[in-house]
Amino acid sequence: MTGPFIFIATNKVRDGKLADEKNRVPGWVQFIHDNEPRTIGFHEYRSADGTEVEYIQIHPDTDSFEHHMRVLAEKSDRSYQETLEGTTDIRIYGQPTEAILDMLKEAAGAGVPVTVLPEHFGGFTRTA
Repeated sequence: MTGPFIFIATNKVRDGKLADEKNRVPGWVQFIHDNEPRTIGFHEYRSADGTEVEYIQIHPDTDSFEHHMRVLAEKSDRSYQETLEGTTDIRIYGQPTEAILDMLKEAAGAGVPVTVLPEHFGGFTRTA
């Protein structure tokens, strides 16, 4: 059974930059919404202590996520670098392509741990 492609990235927030990150997110989310019409869900959550945020993305397939990575690479605004130190962990639900793994390695760095849970046993996604 093929399920959605789900991507979760944990990012360390720069000291004293949590409020700036919170203020940056609405514009970032709108950009993703406007430029990635196939994305099913895109969310950011903060940790209880405010030292980390996580991006949760739900895509219908790997093509949609590859499109996201291309859009991200082409976007010249790197405002997230002012608020986030970098990615500390990646979790993938679904089978990533080699192109995705290569793009992630380039974007996040070779030392960031990536956990892949490739096989979807079942589930559902509701849409409004």
